[in-house]
Amino acid sequence: MWKAVLPGVIALVTVGLSLVSGEVVKRDSEHKVALAGAAESATTPSVARNARTSPMQKAVSPRDAGRPVALVIGNASYPDAGLPLAQPLNNARALAGALKERGYEVDFGENLTKQGIEDAFDAFKRKIQPGSAAFIFFSGFGIQAGRQTYMVPVNAHIWNEADVRRAGVSIEPLLGEIDAKGAGAKLVVLDASRRNPFERRFRAVSLGLAAIHAPDDTLVMYAAAPGKVISDGEAEVSPLTDELVAQIRAPGQTAEEVFSHTRLAVSRASNHEQVPWVSSSLVQDFPFAPAEPKTQHSAK
Repeated sequence: MWKAVLPGVIALVTVGLSLVSGEVVKRDSEHKVALAGAAESATTPSVARNARTSPMQKAVSPRDAGRPVALVIGNASYPDAGLPLAQPLNNARALAGALKERGYEVDFGENLTKQGIEDAFDAFKRKIQPGSAAFIFFSGFGIQAGRQTYMVPVNAHIWNEADVRRAGVSIEPLLGEIDAKGAGAKLVVLDASRRNPFERRFRAVSLGLAAIHAPDDTLVMYAAAPGKVISDGEAEVSPLTDELVAQIRAPGQTAEEVFSHTRLAVSRASNHEQVPWVSSSLVQDFPFAPAEPKTQHSAK
């Protein structure tokens, strides 16, 4: 009897072995595919990460940066502070002209209110391209409050330190916004170390300007050291602006050289009665102005 059943059993065993063999092959294939997929997933994300981060990691050299931009403001007419100041408008006009000569795109404002200053900065920020130099110049009244320096708008009514923070425009947040826009070197000149015209309204007043806490790659110059004040002379343009314009027009200088030479020249000319203050966190030598195009000579 078993001889009659044996062929059927053999056939069933053969089919079973075939099924098992096929399942093993299938599982082996799936395992290889899974291993290949794992290897691919292990490498692909790193490539994607590199593709996403490499543009952010690539430094923009001054040569490849966008056109340098500048915001120049002169505030002279302060109705709540007495007679108009004689120099700020002349300072702003002289500096704006020099910057244009050196290839800067200049936004210019005179006798700006708080809203006017904020609007001017908004327009200025829109012009900043990644890596481009950003130059800020303010001439007028500057006051420190809470260890910050505030530019005083012409419509400010100030009776105490809280009014300074309310009516003034702090330079530090503006620098942070400019840095976030991708600006390269940030250059700041405040020709505003004048005596506080509202100091008799204060019970206690801090003289001069406060040191700026600026982002990296920033170069700052005040007309006088923090905490010190100077008086306007009889000249139409302040000594700081006059010398700064001269240094800007001297070709081939870095930004730090322009500021340093200005500081030394003003200090010597005043017999050290006025010593401008310079603070730098620049991370590379930065040419103050774009390179002048070379003259093309025809071959002889």
